[in-house]
Amino acid sequence: MEDVKLFRTWSSPYALMIVWALKLKGVEYETIYEDLANKSSLLLEYNPVHKKVPVLLHNGRPICESLVILEYIDETWNTGTRFLPEGPLARATTRFWSKFNAEQVAPSVFRAYVSEGVEQEEAKGPALQNLDIVEKQLIGKKFFGGETFGFLDLVFGWIAHYLEVFEKAGGIELLDKQRFPLISAWKDNFSDILVIKENWPDREKLITKFQLMREYFISTAAAK
Repeated sequence: MEDVKLFRTWSSPYALMIVWALKLKGVEYETIYEDLANKSSLLLEYNPVHKKVPVLLHNGRPICESLVILEYIDETWNTGTRFLPEGPLARATTRFWSKFNAEQVAPSVFRAYVSEGVEQEEAKGPALQNLDIVEKQLIGKKFFGGETFGFLDLVFGWIAHYLEVFEKAGGIELLDKQRFPLISAWKDNFSDILVIKENWPDREKLITKFQLMREYFISTAAAK
């Protein structure tokens, strides 16, 4: 019998991506919730480099970093629906856009959300430019891979839910439906998937958490 454990927090979009993947694959697992202000000895043991969630523990062996975990899940439980496309070119392209999200899209949105005033207005520019690039990847498509749900939908899945939370918590508007009609349509298609909608954290609770997080980041920056 396989032993699968997922170290996560209730609010992490990176951990939620792994929850979606495991449930879509039908993998039974145990959830271990972490308090990142008081990290457990197990989390520090299993992820000694970054000391953060998510961490997937499969038969006692840890796998760290959300994109690495996603690929591991797809390759380990490879019956039924596959997340990664077939063919080396399509896989390489998928990995490129996954990295683009991790290194540019998500950080630029985060910077806009945790800033204020003139700095926030300046931070909106790069965030919107990156979302423009994401928008173009959906031309003629229902999902990022075409007509079927796949790896990049999981990667960009945070946009479907957390972007609105960041907007509310940060007092900022980014995802205008007129500017981003394709992302808006994809967001609806993505959110209609049963596993996705059933595992979405409480919206109001998330907004409250990220409002407090924003206040912390702003006060910390002001103290420097």
